[in-house]
Amino acid sequence: MRMTKPIALAIALALTTAARAQTTPVADVAVGYSTFEVVKGYSLNAQGGSGAVAFNLTPLLGVIGDLGIYYAPSISMTAETYTFGPRFSYRHWPRLTPFAQATLGGGHASSAQSGFTGVTNAFAFGAGGGADFGLDRRGRFAFRPQLEYLAFRGNGSTTGTIRFSAGLVIRIGKK
Repeated sequence: MRMTKPIALAIALALTTAARAQTTPVADVAVGYSTFEVVKGYSLNAQGGSGAVAFNLTPLLGVIGDLGIYYAPSISMTAETYTFGPRFSYRHWPRLTPFAQATLGGGHASSAQSGFTGVTNAFAFGAGGGADFGLDRRGRFAFRPQLEYLAFRGNGSTTGTIRFSAGLVIRIGKK
């Protein structure tokens, strides 16, 4: 009879773990406002929008694609970023999911004045993180603030930026 309590406890813990794993969305789509500040010797601020799509392979590991479009009125520059990479999420709270990610891809800038990186196309890479704050009980919608270092490399020089994004996340499906 004493053996039934440990077995019952083990079954309850296993079911709790399985239930938690089922709250992992298959994918999520995020859209929002972004701003970035160039941190290389001069001040340049660009603002615009960004969007990301993430496919969650496991509760911990996902793969993301991120697209951003920005405008810097001080030099009439339009810039686009397109990056991809892994995202690591910590899914142990019902309404809070912090994450960290690293991305690689490209960037394109066009301006009436030069000085961004000296090229119109560049290799882009970044790392950062953020958190999803659940907005509803079903877990379909979340608010996401995100901060990351994003750099552009072209013609032998690297231009680093700090990007802040905030937006709405829509979670799709459940694993």
